[in-house]
Amino acid sequence: MAHAKTSYVCLPCRASYKQPYDRDRQRICPSCAEPLIHVGSAFAAPPRRDRAAWRALSVLLHAGVRFHKSCCGGPGYRPRTLREVRERLAHARRTGEPFARALVRPEMP
Repeated sequence: MAHAKTSYVCLPCRASYKQPYDRDRQRICPSCAEPLIHVGSAFAAPPRRDRAAWRALSVLLHAGVRFHKSCCGGPGYRPRTLREVRERLAHARRTGEPFARALVRPEMP
């Protein structure tokens, strides 16, 4: 039986690739030869030309947020715009909440 595929991204190239998951194997971008980041099977890549969405995605990935499926469906809320990211990071700084938790918060208090 074939293994399910999961998504990997290259932030410098703004590219996404579906490949079989293998914990012991480091994936390399075919365009720039940089390591790919494993983002999970529920990931939907923004359009390559949407630089702001890729910047927002970069903040999420560097904070440790990934896009794995849960028992009830998708990964849950993830901010798509830089404005949403900035609001959540400001909230985290103000309250001391961890960045990763603030970034996946669906509503701001």
